[in-house]
Amino acid sequence: MGLGGGGEMDISPPTPLEVKQIEKRDSVLTSKQQIDRLLRPGASYFNLNPFEVLQIDPDATDDELKKRFRALSILVHPDKNQDDPDRAQKAFEAVDKAYKLLLDPEQKKRALDVIHAGKEYVEHMVKEKRKQLKKEGKPQDVEEDDPELFKQAVYKQTMKLFAELEIKRKEREAKDMHERKRAREEEIEAAEKAKREREWQKNFEETRDGRVDSWRNFQAKGKSKEKKNRSFLKPPKVKMEQRE
Repeated sequence: MGLGGGGEMDISPPTPLEVKQIEKRDSVLTSKQQIDRLLRPGASYFNLNPFEVLQIDPDATDDELKKRFRALSILVHPDKNQDDPDRAQKAFEAVDKAYKLLLDPEQKKRALDVIHAGKEYVEHMVKEKRKQLKKEGKPQDVEEDDPELFKQAVYKQTMKLFAELEIKRKEREAKDMHERKRAREEEIEAAEKAKREREWQKNFEETRDGRVDSWRNFQAKGKSKEKKNRSFLKPPKVKMEQRE
């Protein structure tokens, strides 16, 4: 069973005894307590870890996963919690989402990769602590030597990694949405421009005959006026000079 009580967010880290008591308590939580756990402050990030939601070990078999989902989904199902159906529905959706995610091999692998990365990070930090203690000539004992404190450190680091991945996912989603919106706006603008050009061309074609007739009439009037002007404008007579 995973560390069910790690999400309590106590100000001071729980002692190994407290961790054991939390795990024992969580294994027999009532319907209301499970709903409270799944909807506690910060649940949007705590519930990113599907194993944490279902309170099941990452190494659990598919059969164990199925049994755990069935037991937990029954506890938080709205029909069983008619005094608080809205919160029960949200808790049930969190359980259902976690279960479906772990049924997907690719999604399950990603979740396991995050957990393994969290464990590797803590192991690396423990080694670095030992190196520093050795360098200072001090005993190389660290608090993570306690299995329960090591588990707690892995839990915290794992939740941090899940949160960071979720933030990056939302950023990518927002960026993609912005790009899709911009592409759509450009598409609409191009369509409107093409429509305006078609309308202009159509109008140009429809009025072409009228423009040609107008030009011909204009030219005809010009020639008529020019001919009329020529008939009235006679060149002056030239007087011949008389020689004596």
